[in-house]
Amino acid sequence: MMRRVFRIIVLAGTFLGVPFAVAQEGGLPQSSVLTVDSDAVFSHSEFGRRVAQELAAEESVLLAENRRIQAELTEEERVLTEKRGSMEPDAFRAVAEAFDARVVQIRKEQDAKAANLEQRRLQEQEAFIRVASPILTKLMQDAGASVILERREVLLGDPAVDVTAIAIERLNKALGDGAVSDVVPEDE
Repeated sequence: MMRRVFRIIVLAGTFLGVPFAVAQEGGLPQSSVLTVDSDAVFSHSEFGRRVAQELAAEESVLLAENRRIQAELTEEERVLTEKRGSMEPDAFRAVAEAFDARVVQIRKEQDAKAANLEQRRLQEQEAFIRVASPILTKLMQDAGASVILERREVLLGDPAVDVTAIAIERLNKALGDGAVSDVVPEDE
């Protein structure tokens, strides 16, 4: 998901000779290389949890709608099947084809709604990256780092340079759940 934002594979730690020391303040490591689990940063942040809750609610509504539609179509199909014996073949075929066309159209509409939810999920993640970037840049500067790498893409590294928890804490403090009124400028 969010990993593709940080697509760098590197050997870290002692193989690179990365200077490392733990800072006194808040356990922030002082290192030229930091790692972060970007999926965890998103999903465990207040912003990510809000997005997940909103999307889960919308998905729940869509699933309920799909179940209702399926029940209605099943009943309509049952009634149509019962009428088959009393209808002329050509008349039945026309009604059945119209029913099938309506089913196809409904599927397209429901699939589009599901695709819109997925698109919204991606847009929310992109919005998160935009508002999180200055905060993560500041974290990187505070640690004296020149790069933050995706933790899962690092073959070998010192776990002490993982700043996932610190990033979540800072993002929660600065962004809250990401609602427009909750976003506080970095300098405050």
